[in-house]
Amino acid sequence: MARTSNVYVRLEPSVKEQSEAILNQLGMPMSNAIALFLQQVILQRGLPFEVKLPEEKPVALGAMTDEQFNAIIEQGLADYENGKVFSAEQVRAKMKSNN
Repeated sequence: MARTSNVYVRLEPSVKEQSEAILNQLGMPMSNAIALFLQQVILQRGLPFEVKLPEEKPVALGAMTDEQFNAIIEQGLADYENGKVFSAEQVRAKMKSNN
């Protein structure tokens, strides 16, 4: 049997729980998933995925220029005219399913 080493990781409990739930559905223990990730680091000679900052979007009206605000309003009007609308109940259901 090959020798093994221990790796200890600190992470948020919700991240652990969510990832374990997904890995359980795949029939894979977390230790195997971590070993697989590290094998890919070796093979790729770096992280096996792209690491970048998320797209920046203004979160407050005061942080937007008039052009940004107008573009968002125009997009909303275009979505409405094209029938891309959702009821409040649909939005609530979607928000609950993402938690």
